[in-house]
Amino acid sequence: GRKRPPNKKRGATDTPDRERGPRRPRGSADGGRNDGRTSLRVGNGNRGRSNRGRGSLRRRDRTAEKEAKAEAALERKTVVLPEGPLSVSALAEIIDEKPVSVIKFLMTDLGVMASMTQSLDQATCMAVAEGFGKVIAGEEDFDDEMMELLNEDSALATGYVEDDDDPETLQPRAPVVTIMGHVDHGKTSLLDAIRKTDVTAGEAGGITQHIAAYQVKHEDEKITFIDTPGHAAFTDMRERGANITDLVILVVAADDGVKKQTIDSINCARQAGVPLIVAINKCDLETADPNRVMTELTQYDILTEELGGEILSSQISAKTGSNLDELLDKVMMQAELQGLAANPDRTAEGIVVEANVERGLGTVATTLIKKGTLRVGDIFVAGETYGRVRALISTSDGKTRLEEATPSTPVRIVGFEGIPSAGDAFAVAETEQQARELAENRQRIARERESSSYQADLMGSIARTFGANKERREMCVLVKADVQGTAEALTRSLRELKLENDEAVVTVKVLVSEAGEVSKSDVAIASVTEGTTILAFNVAASFGAMEDARIGGVNIEYYNIVYDAIESVESRMQEVLSPTPDGEYVGSALVQEVFNIGGTGNIAGSRCQDGFLRKGGNARVMRGDKILTESKVKSLRNFKAEVDMIEEGNECGIGLIDFEDFEAGDVIECYME
Repeated sequence: GRKRPPNKKRGATDTPDRERGPRRPRGSADGGRNDGRTSLRVGNGNRGRSNRGRGSLRRRDRTAEKEAKAEAALERKTVVLPEGPLSVSALAEIIDEKPVSVIKFLMTDLGVMASMTQSLDQATCMAVAEGFGKVIAGEEDFDDEMMELLNEDSALATGYVEDDDDPETLQPRAPVVTIMGHVDHGKTSLLDAIRKTDVTAGEAGGITQHIAAYQVKHEDEKITFIDTPGHAAFTDMRERGANITDLVILVVAADDGVKKQTIDSINCARQAGVPLIVAINKCDLETADPNRVMTELTQYDILTEELGGEILSSQISAKTGSNLDELLDKVMMQAELQGLAANPDRTAEGIVVEANVERGLGTVATTLIKKGTLRVGDIFVAGETYGRVRALISTSDGKTRLEEATPSTPVRIVGFEGIPSAGDAFAVAETEQQARELAENRQRIARERESSSYQADLMGSIARTFGANKERREMCVLVKADVQGTAEALTRSLRELKLENDEAVVTVKVLVSEAGEVSKSDVAIASVTEGTTILAFNVAASFGAMEDARIGGVNIEYYNIVYDAIESVESRMQEVLSPTPDGEYVGSALVQEVFNIGGTGNIAGSRCQDGFLRKGGNARVMRGDKILTESKVKSLRNFKAEVDMIEEGNECGIGLIDFEDFEAGDVIECYME
């Protein structure tokens, strides 16, 4: 056989054993005969350490390589967007996509209608680039506040791309004037006097509760007027009125001065960047003091001409009609200074001022045309709905049918598939398919936003519930109104209501808020949550809805003044906050007459309506929806004899501890522990 290799090499080296490695490596079965090779395989000795170092280096090289690849990928994804607007085709080139893909993304993901040649604002360009997975160079320089300002006037907010018309195509248009001011200062009466009509008489309580738009002629020149509500509940509507106007007439009563909604109106006009004309109304009254009004306005930087300022003003009386021509002359002079113009020879764009459902016509939306000419038969999209113009009705008399509507014309449009929201942008579309797809995409986007908002509110509610000791209670309502704007305004006011005591907090949850009569589906929604009330504002309920409500015990309440609706809800919130005294309900009595007993005080002469009342029981006094007090039954008298209990059908005198302010019609409820 073969001879064993000599072992000289093992003994010939001068390397110490501790550096050479163990004589019998772990795992060796041959007693160290292949010791040298084993030591290399196992990784001991200098050569093993050297290999490990090379492995670490390779790993470091791979990490660096990955980082380099990531940087290169980021660089490829990074795009530089120039300042200012970009056409759709230019943006597509920058982000390396087809223009058709960009237009499709705008429609399906952002709900924006655009063509290839139209220019997109910066906020929309950024949204498109990010939607295609691009990183925008310098985006970190934009803070939240700057992005919010960019988004306000962008196509993302309006839903369509606004084109700048060629100056040669522009023609003079009528000024759009919004009348604003405090409640009951005479805004609608002023418009009545200008239009020589009587709008105020037809409004509940003489209070304007929705936005109205009219067009009048003054010396052969047209002026469009928008009348807005002055009540605090209509802040949103006032803001919308200012945002579609060219100038604002601020009405201030000469006998009342500057009030809260007067200040709100000034702020709305400033935010919209439109000039003011002050109309000091009710100057025919003996208590009128126009100088006081002008002095008070200076506190809010409104300096009128009479005091050396630049703000135009007129001292008028809507009742007698004095100085109205002077006011309108100043309106026309201010409009002339602004050089108002629009292109009538293009597709129409506008703003939905108000929307409601009318029997025989369906959805009717009062819309102000901003540019272009709207004609019968045009296909349009407005917010989350679309349609075809079936009829154009004049707002002046509500009857005259028009063939077309030009810039600055308020017109009632018939032909909507759904109900638009007040303030929605209105634009004519090329085809019905485009309009329908755009509306459906906007509905989907709105649902996704609502879902995200609901999730955030839910998590916040859970956090508050577990983070606080107070019990949270909700009162559920459905809001149905004659017009969409009123429904929105009432809903906002209700959501802001909040009552609390040491133990609980009560808020209002609005389940539905829309225009139209109360339907069977509304009653079905209300019946799911016990105690839900339907608030019908200037609308009726269908016969089927009333029957379902009667059978299901759903409460429908009818109102025509916004104050009454809010006060009623507040009263029931108080009942939710303090539902019942301690104990089980055993009976109630109706107060018929109040007697004053010398030395004892007022006693409620009452008749027991149901159950029984017991002396010493817990009691609650109700006056309509309001809880007057919670107390204890101090005394029960029947025919001058003191008794311990009164049963149903019997008359009695009831005395309560620390309460004597009874009135006929009050209900005294008794609870026993």
